[in-house]
Amino acid sequence: MKHLKLRRAIIATTQRMNELGINQGTAGNVSARAGNGILLTPSGVPYEALRPADLIEMDFDGGWECNVAERYPSSEWRFHLDVLRARPEFGALVHVHPIHATALACQRRGIPSFHYMVAAAGGNSIRCAPYATFGTVKLSRNALKALEGRSACLLANHGVIACGEDLASALALAVEVETLAAQYAQALQTGRPKILPEAEMKRVLIKFKAGYGYGSTPREAPKAAGSRAARPLMRRRPRNVSRSRRR
Repeated sequence: MKHLKLRRAIIATTQRMNELGINQGTAGNVSARAGNGILLTPSGVPYEALRPADLIEMDFDGGWECNVAERYPSSEWRFHLDVLRARPEFGALVHVHPIHATALACQRRGIPSFHYMVAAAGGNSIRCAPYATFGTVKLSRNALKALEGRSACLLANHGVIACGEDLASALALAVEVETLAAQYAQALQTGRPKILPEAEMKRVLIKFKAGYGYGSTPREAPKAAGSRAARPLMRRRPRNVSRSRRR
């Protein structure tokens, strides 16, 4: 069986997204780039029952195979394949149906820049793709459009797509999108949230691209304490205090 380690990581991701509460039951699906195609979760198999052999291996022309009989690709295979084919910077895609983000999607609402962390998805908003029937070419096209310049989007009356370099980053982004959706929905209950201006979001995006986000080490981060670069950050004693008082 090829890509055994990746198969196990996909299964762990599906189970983790349900544990985190951003998905329920067999809803949602996960894929990851593998060789000249993708590995994808099968349709209708409970995540706790998934085994490495159950995963579907697809090529970018849509051909597929599985090591287990009676296993078929997820009903959403099309946008998994199309997104990972069109966006080579992505190594994985997580599709979930979280409560708050899906509620916004059912209102055909995206998430504007009410909070700077919206930039985690790559832009000054998280768009909501127009509605289309699940599993269709139209849904895939709508998702690709909503993902232009972004790594996440909502799907109207459906759920969330989150992409990343790997499974961990895609899952982390899915969690962040649901957190932002919950915060935005709560803010709407108390009035009209103040939206950060485009100029501020550009500054935030620059900082994110420099490495500030998801625990990565920023390129301009201060060096460890004791290094020459860190000394200006250390507290200095006032010059006008006598030596005796310093004691």
